[in-house]
This record gives sequence, structure tokens and C-alpha cells, in this order.
Amino acid sequence: MRTLPLDGDTLEMLKDYIKRGGQVTQNGKKLLFSINRHRAWQIVRDCAEKSGLPKLVNPETGKVHNVSPHRLRDAFAVHAVKLDDSVDGLRLLQEHLGHDSFNTTAKYRKVAGEEHREWYQKLWPGNES
Repeated sequence: MRTLPLDGDTLEMLKDYIKRGGQVTQNGKKLLFSINRHRAWQIVRDCAEKSGLPKLVNPETGKVHNVSPHRLRDAFAVHAVKLDDSVDGLRLLQEHLGHDSFNTTAKYRKVAGEEHREWYQKLWPGNES
């Protein structure tokens, strides 16, 4: 089981949804939503289109992708790493994403060539080559 933080408004909407009977029982388990992966993908794609989100462009390859649950998850992870790439930040992200291996989470911490050069120059002040 994974724990996700919710803001107060979202929590209230979920409570109201459950009170109105939104929760379903399937195979003896209580589920908030009875949808499969394909339907979830359709919902995310449709919401992205309706909200005017642009297609996603891979900055390394230039390849254009539709918005999808996986791409939103990746974008969230990259954003989180940009804000906090400390070991503690990566461990929290690992837990949040549900990764068993730290290496899976660490892949989001790709260091661009320019960042790497700047980092290296900070190690050796006065050596600008």
C-alpha cells in the first residue's frame, strides 16, 4: 500500500464521494474507483486535451509524446529531483513512487553536461579549462 499526501479540498471531495456511495467492492476489496489501466490512460489524455496541455517533447531526442499517466509520473519525478536532489529527497521520492530499488529512482537525476562541467569547476577553483 502506498500513502499519498492530499490537500484538504481533495480529501473533502473524496469523503463526499465515498458518502454518496462512490466506493465499490470488487473481489472482496474496497476500491475508490473501478477502472482499469486503459481507462485511466483515456481519462488523463482527455483531461490533458480539454485543459489545453501541450504534447510533451523529449529534450534529448525531440520526440513528441501524448500526455499519459506514465509521462505525468515521470514529469513529477523530474520536477521533484530538480527541487531536491539530496539523498533524503531521493529516498522520499523512492517511497512516494513505490520503487523497490533506489537505482530506479536515481535515474531521474540525470546530470546535464553543462551542470556537470559547472560542478567540476567548483571542485577546482581557478582551473577554468
